[in-house]
Amino acid sequence: MAVMNTIEQRKIEHFRLASGLEIPIIGIGTWKVGGRLEPDTSHDKEFLAALKAGITAGLTHIDTAELYGNGHAEELVGQAMRSVKGIRRADLFITSKVMSQHLKHDAVIAACKQTLERLQTDYLDLYLVHHPNPSIAITETMRAMEYLVESNLVRFIGVSNFSVSQLQEAQKYCKHKIVANQIEYSLVARDAGMFTKNMESEIIPYCQEHGILVISWRTLAYGLLAKSGQFPVLDEIAKKYNKTPAQIALNWCLSKNIAVIPKMSSLAHIQEDLGALGWKISEEDSNTLELGFIKYKNKYPKELVGV
Repeated sequence: MAVMNTIEQRKIEHFRLASGLEIPIIGIGTWKVGGRLEPDTSHDKEFLAALKAGITAGLTHIDTAELYGNGHAEELVGQAMRSVKGIRRADLFITSKVMSQHLKHDAVIAACKQTLERLQTDYLDLYLVHHPNPSIAITETMRAMEYLVESNLVRFIGVSNFSVSQLQEAQKYCKHKIVANQIEYSLVARDAGMFTKNMESEIIPYCQEHGILVISWRTLAYGLLAKSGQFPVLDEIAKKYNKTPAQIALNWCLSKNIAVIPKMSSLAHIQEDLGALGWKISEEDSNTLELGFIKYKNKYPKELVGV
């Protein structure tokens, strides 16, 4: 695929929920941007350039977390937000997450305020509980999330990697609606993921029946689904649509009304991922894909263990 030096600006479709949430269907993921679990500044220049190019191209939904690079990803997102001319804060949809070690009431509030400082913004559009923590009472966590909404520090709240029962329990202790559940979901992780099980058979149906947006992370399985020659059925469908394997894998997910947040660390990534938009895989071809990947439905791929 030829890569252009600039990318034409696109108007990205939004998912609109009864809760009032309006969120672009695709966002820029930032896991490993600025480091894994500790800061790594060695690629800051490239990551900043990619973030700015993405925002300029119309990718105004950015997903980050305090966990990523121990906060450095948030700092880079903040720098990118401020450096794109003509972009107002209101034009952006920024999501961050509080890590599972910070789920006590005061710790949630402190973590959110630190995130806002790193991003250099007054509010988050969506704030997620990154992982459930059974050692901390969910009542503490949700009271803090409620406070953040009522203090106008956060517009909407959600969770990540929660099962149906965990979702129900969390919602019980918060008067503000949980609007999103971010889970691992892809062609190779449909009912067995690193942190969740029964995504396709339980979590996704429950969320969609109750007005909770599902956001897929690791939609491309750390690049496994972006490579030709890995899965014949994916290559066949890609050829049929004149698309890349990555574009097919992303569009398959979007066709199920699930938002995606692939990492976009270069112009090539941005250009390719934008090619997943503006069309829809047919139901027949979607079924063919799912049948071709059936062996992964309930079994986590060994290729992803430890990544």
